Amino acid sequence: MSIAFIFPGQGSQSIGMLGTIADENPGYGEIITSTFQQASDALGYDLWEITQKGPESKLNSTSITQPAMLSAGYALWQIWKDKGGIIPAVLSGHSLGEYTALVCAEAIDFSDAIDLVASRGHYMQDAVESGEGAMAAILGMDNDDVIKLCEEVEKTSERVVSAVNFNAPGQVVIAGHADAVEQAMTLAKKGDAKKTVKLPVSVPSHCSLMDSAAVKLAKKLQTINFERPVIPVINNVHVTIENDTDSIRDSLVKQLYKPVRWVEVVNKMISEGTDQIVECGPGKVLTSLNKRINRQMPVHPMFDTATIDKAFEELS
Repeated sequence: MSIAFIFPGQGSQSIGMLGTIADENPGYGEIITSTFQQASDALGYDLWEITQKGPESKLNSTSITQPAMLSAGYALWQIWKDKGGIIPAVLSGHSLGEYTALVCAEAIDFSDAIDLVASRGHYMQDAVESGEGAMAAILGMDNDDVIKLCEEVEKTSERVVSAVNFNAPGQVVIAGHADAVEQAMTLAKKGDAKKTVKLPVSVPSHCSLMDSAAVKLAKKLQTINFERPVIPVINNVHVTIENDTDSIRDSLVKQLYKPVRWVEVVNKMISEGTDQIVECGPGKVLTSLNKRINRQMPVHPMFDTATIDKAFEELS
């Protein structure tokens, strides 16, 4: 059996995530609270308090969402290892989730990564004025049609909007200036799109509006110590496995303003011999996407006591 672990990014967070685990299994709960305490110490505020009590607007602020999601994914990974779960042959993460994958692969120290993604969130937020950027999912259109639609809007409006997440067949996320995203959504509805959905995010990730954030992130990454990953990690930008630390840093910088090629990431896992996938993080967003990418590939979400135990039993 060859398994892969995948880690979700922003959008999978929710108030109370992982909270019931501590009540149901004190052993699991101890690992979770210890992980969040370590993150809180690095951040200088109580991250666990925000994830459990909110308010939601605060948790959804990207500079807080990012360390919260990283902590949640890493805590679940530690529970898996503590149980003696099989070590995966490969890791990957969707957008922010790539940082979680690198921590689990021992390429970055957890406390350093918490500081890094919190800074990343601030850089992203500072790159665009509040309300100026937006993201939306376009459902039911071919990738090329979405790309052309965005190019048309950019040409006529002289505003930024581009296809940024290729999540599954028939599901492409666009990002850019809020008015350009709205215009693209309107055109998509008039075209072949089955549905368009505005996403509840505070910044337009993976588009050229993140260029200034990428410059700041590049400088920050030079202050962080990286090691060769002990488990291969497939990155979002090039869909490659990098072992050179400078190449890893470079791909993380480019990830801010280049598309997430998730369909290709999953297909690469399969081509590398993966026959089971575990989603390690709150919710099951990636599980749903992966089932659309390849219906034959078993995917095991792992986000609460029941799903942790089920995944362990089925993959032991």
